Amino acid sequence: MTRTRVAILGATGSIGRQALEVVGEQAERFEVVALAAGRSAALLAEQAERVRPRVVCLTGEPDADGADGAALRRLRAGPWDLLRGEAELATLATLPEADVVLVATSGQVAMPATLAAAGAGKDIALANKESLVIAGELVTRTVRRTGARLFPVDSEHSALWQCLAGEQGAAVRRMVLTASGGPFRTRTAAQMRDVDVAQALAHPTWRMGPKITVDCATLMNKGLEAIETHWLFDVPYERIEVVVHPESIVHSLVEFVDGSLKAQLGWPDMKLPIQLALGGGERLPRPDPERRPFDLGAMGRLHFEPPDPLRFPCLPLAIEAGRIGGTAPAALCAADEIAVERFLAGRIRFADIARVVEHTLERHPATAVESLEQLLAVDAAARETASLACARML
Repeated sequence: MTRTRVAILGATGSIGRQALEVVGEQAERFEVVALAAGRSAALLAEQAERVRPRVVCLTGEPDADGADGAALRRLRAGPWDLLRGEAELATLATLPEADVVLVATSGQVAMPATLAAAGAGKDIALANKESLVIAGELVTRTVRRTGARLFPVDSEHSALWQCLAGEQGAAVRRMVLTASGGPFRTRTAAQMRDVDVAQALAHPTWRMGPKITVDCATLMNKGLEAIETHWLFDVPYERIEVVVHPESIVHSLVEFVDGSLKAQLGWPDMKLPIQLALGGGERLPRPDPERRPFDLGAMGRLHFEPPDPLRFPCLPLAIEAGRIGGTAPAALCAADEIAVERFLAGRIRFADIARVVEHTLERHPATAVESLEQLLAVDAAARETASLACARML
């Protein structure tokens, strides 16, 4: 069997590390040809020495002394080409040797690489939200032109993809994204006014970075996922719904025009969607189900409830930005990033996150998407507006 050659952007993050575990478990099926990371030079050097890629990229500037300095020397001495700087992510994304590009780099820095991979007709395993939330129109336009394929890595979108296998698009009535509800699912609006950073970071199910964990607590992440769903599956917003499911066992559902529903169930585990995306949807045996069998009888009851837009206003704000379209999602993402950053630093309250986002959206009238440069300019302007709003809330 010819092995699929993989370029991993964001190799030292959670998704990247788990992707390398998948590659190690499926060594006869996958081969790593490129690795990219931000500032984690030591971990990147360790990964590169283990998998021996052809190209390695470090986008940030780690400390030249101590462990980072030693790691940089190891990276320079290795049997691979070493590239430096964020712009080189696009180089890795278009490597002729790469069959599939895993875009797991967080933030807007990944957008040019996603567009470059799409422009080169690559298969893209997409774990970067901004690429579709902000630049979904540009990415899907490019994919249609080149024949590139997008494979979702997020567990919710992977679940929708699996439910749609063998189905016709016209047969779909609605898509339902599930949300755990985060740590504040049962709190009243009054109780949520004084929550602190530690409480917001105490997610009951998943272990993620601080930014996305806070987005889960506000349900902003589910609004962003609705925007991604729109672009991934070409479905209008009126046919996308969100339901709170605290057990995080049902990862998403699809309802069809005949009234039947399909759901994808499984333990909260990102290695399955990563493996499916890298393999283009191919089902490959995994050791995890044998170590931890899925026992419905032992699981007991599964619960579902509608989200409360009054307690979680970030959810309707995000979906409305998606409906407005154009540059509105770019302003949304920028404002949310600034607000969450300020909350984590203790400079605004949890409830202020939604106020900052709403304030920013009101001051940035949406225009049609024309280019990546335009979207980056909107991002910069929205960040300034959000920063000023945060300062007034001190």
